[in-house]
Amino acid sequence: MKIEGKLVRSGKWWAVEIPLLKIYTQGKSRKDAYFMAKDAIESIIDEKGFTVSVTEGAADTFMVGSSNDTLLMALALKQQRSSLHLSVRDVAKNLGSNSPAAYSRYEQGKVKPSLDKFSKLLKAIDPRLEPILSII
Repeated sequence: MKIEGKLVRSGKWWAVEIPLLKIYTQGKSRKDAYFMAKDAIESIIDEKGFTVSVTEGAADTFMVGSSNDTLLMALALKQQRSSLHLSVRDVAKNLGSNSPAAYSRYEQGKVKPSLDKFSKLLKAIDPRLEPILSII
């Protein structure tokens, strides 16, 4: 699985945006900006053996991949939920569940959701969220 990011020149800096992960950083060069994106994700996840790869895409886009898709999906869920100031209990309720523990297993990276389940989890956080699949 890869997640799309955007690279935008802003004066002397290159701004990095990874909307799904709610990560925003910058670098003095394209190469530095990609390194900062990689470092930000690896620092947030902070799991031994977890690594991130960044690959240039078309125009000013890039793709983020990782050694563990489950942890990358978990980060996406947590970042999206936190950005809207929702609790785990709120998301569980939106899923129609009385058990926040079931949802929290996805955010903790203990359970890897299918693409269908990942989409449902994102929509429970915010109904406007919808993953777009692309072949590169």
